[in-house]
Amino acid sequence: MLDLADRDGVPNPGEQKNQQMELIKKRMSRVKHKIAVISGKGGVGKSLVTVNLAMGLAVNSKERRVAILDADLTGPCVPKMMGLKGKRLDVGPMGIAPVKGPEGVDVVSMDFLLPTDDSPVIWRGPLKMGAIRQFLGEVAWGPLDFLLVDLPPGTGDESLSILQLLPEMDGVIIVTIPSEVSQAVVKKAVTFARKMDVPVFGIIENMAGLVCPHCGETIEVFSEGGGARVAKEMAVELLGSIPIDPRISMDSDEGTPFILRHSDSPAAKSFIKIIEKIEKKVKHE
Repeated sequence: MLDLADRDGVPNPGEQKNQQMELIKKRMSRVKHKIAVISGKGGVGKSLVTVNLAMGLAVNSKERRVAILDADLTGPCVPKMMGLKGKRLDVGPMGIAPVKGPEGVDVVSMDFLLPTDDSPVIWRGPLKMGAIRQFLGEVAWGPLDFLLVDLPPGTGDESLSILQLLPEMDGVIIVTIPSEVSQAVVKKAVTFARKMDVPVFGIIENMAGLVCPHCGETIEVFSEGGGARVAKEMAVELLGSIPIDPRISMDSDEGTPFILRHSDSPAAKSFIKIIEKIEKKVKHE
């Protein structure tokens, strides 16, 4: 924390917060594109989508600088998916240094601050908001082309804080699966983003059918076409559908982004098409 005090030597929370806001403005002014990845509910693969989008954006241009802010404070899993478990954040003269991941993608996560894997984060709203401000303002992000923010499920403290602190957010991407339950809560996520005046880039439908490895036929594990239906109802674009591939789960457990290891798979090709759409959207802003 910044060491600000009033005339009596007692820390002044108001001055401290104002200083943090100035730091956030300064740090984020060096980030070209800021995109939040959100979902209406948990278990839809939001973090997996964030990691693979970041990897794809980095691979598409070796000169491109990409970073991930894992803003799911109570359930951080980006480090595990990127093979960064056990890493720790260091503090230098410029601030907190992000952890360097595959393809040079920088990562900041609460997981890097927890003493053990089973240590819970039992925080109320004000502490969560304070941590978000520190991650945005006190991390030495440096100049970035893309900052992807992996938000927790729902529309709670972390999501609200990020969208309030970054009014210049390029847009949000909403992740869903084809089930009717997921579709229902996706509508809330779209409405949330619109109420915050943040553009909705579109919806990504994850787990969109299982391709049989023997015959090549697609098995609809959930209801077919759910992502397209909710996208049409909410008047947003369906960015793409990611089919189920058992190797995605295995790669995530092993800490290797799927898009890097299985670039020729149908799922990876779907990610690549989605990334191309995102690149076009930010290019034409």
